[in-house]
Amino acid sequence: MDKKRVLVGSPVYQKPKILDAFLKSLKKLNRHTVSIDYMFVDDNMDENSSQLLAEFKREESAVIIVAGKEQGVYLCNDDSHHWDDSLMMKVANYKNSIIHYAIENNYDYLFFADSDLVLYPNLIEHLKTANKDIISEIFWSQWHNDRPFEPNVWLFDEYDLVPKRLGEKLSEKEMDIRQIKFLNQLKIPGLYEVGGLGACTLIHRAALIKGVNFEPIKNLTIHGEDRFFCIRAAVLGIDLFVDTHYPAYHIYREQDLDGVQDYIKGCEAESAFVRQYKKQGNKITLSMIVKNEEGRYLSQMLNSLKGHIDGAVIIDDGSCDNTVNICREILKDIPLHIIQNDKSMFESEVDLRKRQWDETIKTNPDWILNLDADEILEEDFWNNVQNLINDKNYDFYCFRLYDMWNKTHYREDKYWNAHSIYRPFLMRYQPNFNYIWNEIPQHCGRFPMNTFSFPRAISKFRVKHLGWATQEDREEKYKRYQLLDPDAVYGVREQYDSIMDTNPNLIKWEVTEII
Repeated sequence: MDKKRVLVGSPVYQKPKILDAFLKSLKKLNRHTVSIDYMFVDDNMDENSSQLLAEFKREESAVIIVAGKEQGVYLCNDDSHHWDDSLMMKVANYKNSIIHYAIENNYDYLFFADSDLVLYPNLIEHLKTANKDIISEIFWSQWHNDRPFEPNVWLFDEYDLVPKRLGEKLSEKEMDIRQIKFLNQLKIPGLYEVGGLGACTLIHRAALIKGVNFEPIKNLTIHGEDRFFCIRAAVLGIDLFVDTHYPAYHIYREQDLDGVQDYIKGCEAESAFVRQYKKQGNKITLSMIVKNEEGRYLSQMLNSLKGHIDGAVIIDDGSCDNTVNICREILKDIPLHIIQNDKSMFESEVDLRKRQWDETIKTNPDWILNLDADEILEEDFWNNVQNLINDKNYDFYCFRLYDMWNKTHYREDKYWNAHSIYRPFLMRYQPNFNYIWNEIPQHCGRFPMNTFSFPRAISKFRVKHLGWATQEDREEKYKRYQLLDPDAVYGVREQYDSIMDTNPNLIKWEVTEII
């Protein structure tokens, strides 16, 4: 297999201890499908930092070090980093020289990385698989001591984090709500389109050839060379994306060095379990939350699983009907663990999901199938399941979920298109992995958020979601969202409002549909 050629480029004006951590992380970058060369512009004032670059060159092949020739001192203190226009111009010139070198030497990708970052070993390999012309990996920084941690990406202008339409007027409250939602989204592993990015960016050769660069734009007073790069990319018709699966660690202040070892240990532990095939998992444990499911879809759902699953862990979230007895009767032939909450925990879904997870892993499962009581897998899935769970290449399977609006049709429109993406339902459990949850009250996800780093595959089999299939169901859910998320902080206001549409667009569910 021909490996893609990647040039890692970085202008370096850095303190030795911070630079040392950056260079060590570069040495650990995986090279399974890529070959990596390096180009540094040595703009250091500290001779020890220049010496670190020289040592790196002796240890690594294909390292080019260019002496920085422009004047300007970059001031950093315990509060923040301080830039002026001359520094911005200097860095822009350095970065443009790296772009020129990458083009002239026919690299497939250019990866810009600031020298105060520590990178996850599989980062470049992972970003390449996104097939985007320009994509950054996220990291979080406390730009000023009196500010919260914020990302290296933004949506509009210089650093606007509020989603909005052109010309839309928003109240301060609405702006706060939208910003919170955007930032919460970035904490969920995924791929998201943004308006601005920088500092940890993979650029495809196609974008370089089109003309992206850091040259200032004369009729803009906006500050920062990354802004000029992003604006120029947008004008050239190149979309910008951020990946959030492998966040880099930012050593913004010297005190942040204290967290480097913990970050590295986390990377090493995660990489070890991603690489290592646990044991051939041939058993599936159902993990599920139920509440007052009698007379709805519970019996149909459990009967579709009977004979296929090897065990079940069910959290009853305060049912006052016959739900628990239905579970016990239908699943009487397999190991069944039912945990009954005296009081419903659904007001904090993340706490409920974490309890579901904790009780499930107590059974030491091989594979966890996480379904709700109104979700049903296609029958053909079970004819293929052994091939999936005995494939050592994957630890995670994602499926398309169809929101059924009645027994025969699913809904599809602007706000109802869940089936356009693949969602996690089946995961191999790895007992020593450090699982991390998305700590938001609603829509936190059914699995810990960092499990998306596991080797995963998509399934052609579909999941029927019956939770919206009757008018009564829709009215009940509409009321629930109005109560639990009145400001739509964790969901989409327009989607909530559309639940009660009287004439939605419906498409017939076809059994023979090929995904």
